[in-house]
Amino acid sequence: MTEYTELRLDDQRLLLNKNLVKSAILPKVASDLDRDIVIQGDAIIEGAVYARYFEVQNGNLEVKGALFTQIEMHINSDAKGSVIFRKTVGSADSVVSLTTSCRAIFGSDVSAKRISLRNAFIAGSLFADEIVLEDCVVIGGVFSSSTLEITNSIVGTFNSPRVQISKMIYLLLPSAFSTEKIYVIPGTDMYNLSLADLGSLFKGQQQSNTSGKIKMNTEADEIKSVLRSDETQQVIRSYSVIGKVLVADLQDMDKFGNHFLLTAASLGTQLLKPYDTPLENIADFFFQILIGKVDIQQISGEFNMKELIDKIK
Repeated sequence: MTEYTELRLDDQRLLLNKNLVKSAILPKVASDLDRDIVIQGDAIIEGAVYARYFEVQNGNLEVKGALFTQIEMHINSDAKGSVIFRKTVGSADSVVSLTTSCRAIFGSDVSAKRISLRNAFIAGSLFADEIVLEDCVVIGGVFSSSTLEITNSIVGTFNSPRVQISKMIYLLLPSAFSTEKIYVIPGTDMYNLSLADLGSLFKGQQQSNTSGKIKMNTEADEIKSVLRSDETQQVIRSYSVIGKVLVADLQDMDKFGNHFLLTAASLGTQLLKPYDTPLENIADFFFQILIGKVDIQQISGEFNMKELIDKIK
């Protein structure tokens, strides 16, 4: 790789191919605000990045600092290799990655007006007006102020006025929220993994007999609440297995290692390095769940009240 310790460029289009950039790529004069950055091949950027438009034509790419674009952060649909953003990615307009031959890994939050992702792993949360996810894993929350479409994905939780789900959907946290009733494409299955023994499965160990995924029914599990103030009122629909999770906690306080696994992913290098757990390994594990390679047993989530009382006496 050709190493740059400092970039001094007059060109408004920076092309990187087999380059190691040791500095940040930030505007120093007003004309730098219109600079586009194009990744044509292997590149590592160790500092923060600002660009009018940031395009990844091909991997492998690692950006170790935060990245912000004025127009779009775009990964081409035919890009190959790996693309890793270690810190926050933001855009004043859109973040788009629809490739199936390249897995994009975001080590922190992603925010924009519009987010469209396929085959991506996000260790943080997503924030946008409009969000479309397909074959993705989001450890944190998916928060949209307008519309949200989720297809065959794992998410921590979600909150959006309008939500559409299809194929296989997994929730890592007990509850998710919408304003309007969720539109469920026929043939969709939705499971909650709050009581799955993810810690043991990640280590290749036998999952606990009392653990497992809980099938959710958006009709039966919906709880409608009306929030009122002196001037306004708002309807919130929650889809939750929180009661079953709380009861399970009462039966067994030493839970499955899930908290460590999810926290480790969301804290990235702050916690992963001491435990020798690369973020890429955690991403691989959750994608194996998504494609069915890691089988999580199903439980009903039902419990016997008498047995519970006897245990906590």
